[in-house]
Amino acid sequence: MQDRGVSHPHLPRDIEEFRALAKARLTAFPRIAVPDAPGMRRAGVTLCVVPGEDGLSVLVMKRAYRGRNAGQWGLPGGRLEPGETPELAALRELHEELNLTAKPADVLGLLDDFPATSGFAITPIVVTVADVDALRPNPDEVFSVHQVDLARLADEDVPHWVRPEHATLQHELRGDLPEADAAGLLQMRIGPKMTIHAPTGALLWQFRAVVLLGHSPAESRVAHFTQPDWTRH
Repeated sequence: MQDRGVSHPHLPRDIEEFRALAKARLTAFPRIAVPDAPGMRRAGVTLCVVPGEDGLSVLVMKRAYRGRNAGQWGLPGGRLEPGETPELAALRELHEELNLTAKPADVLGLLDDFPATSGFAITPIVVTVADVDALRPNPDEVFSVHQVDLARLADEDVPHWVRPEHATLQHELRGDLPEADAAGLLQMRIGPKMTIHAPTGALLWQFRAVVLLGHSPAESRVAHFTQPDWTRH
């Protein structure tokens, strides 16, 4: 499945052009790492950019309807095994879940760690795979795979902010809403049946802001984004 957006002439049209742009922007991005803490677990996920029918796309998947995060939108990835770095864990999981092989040289950079309410610190790895002929979702872990066109992800109507139910006008006038609730709940509305919340929505939002749109670091932080209660498990 490919989700298409309107044409964005400023976006890269091929893998090599994307690699040059993404590497430059990620090298200049001062990412924030979540420090180790008791009980914290770590995971690595890939924002994997691949060739699509009409340009480049990023792979998003819906997890299998069993086990952890059943039926939720996600990115290829998972928890670190002993001795692994987030990069190695993300690349291993990309192969285990989607049968795609990427090498460390295919990694273009990292975005901010995201402190998920589930207790994981999630490290997003931006990577490219030029050949997706081998793409085979693992049915034990993946229900469906979607190629989200970068042009669609860059569209202005994709990010939506839903006002939290407890955010009364009185709270807003006093200015005492918690920072995480001030903007509301992020929904990345990519398609009619594809609305993605944090953590995955936050990672896509930052990828969009930093890599696709070139926003400043101050405009692109996501650690404070509200997460729905059902993502805590």
